[in-house]
Amino acid sequence: MPRVKRGTHRRANRKKTLARASGFFLTKSKLYRSAQEAVEKALKYAYVGRKQKKRNFRSLWIVRINAACRANGLTYSAFMSGLKKGGIELNRKILAEIAYNDETTFQALVEQAKAALQPAHA
Repeated sequence: MPRVKRGTHRRANRKKTLARASGFFLTKSKLYRSAQEAVEKALKYAYVGRKQKKRNFRSLWIVRINAACRANGLTYSAFMSGLKKGGIELNRKILAEIAYNDETTFQALVEQAKAALQPAHA
């Protein structure tokens, strides 16, 4: 079996790691071993962060919808229930966008939700 010399391959890998670590503090951006540890940790945080971002945005949308609902005299859960019973299939992202930018349209949605809830309470 032929002997493998890793010169260029190793250098390329180290260069890539150090490039990813540029901007890190002190030796973490200069020395390969520290840079490698820092880059691995950063990649782990980035992976987790992409999952958390989805949760954070969903909770932001819910807060915005709830605030707009309460301004129109309805709770978030009753509003969502009314929309579902009324057959209005808008996701939370769109509802939050409407609540944030277009009050009149959101008021119309609240009225439709209230109308869908009336037969259940009567």
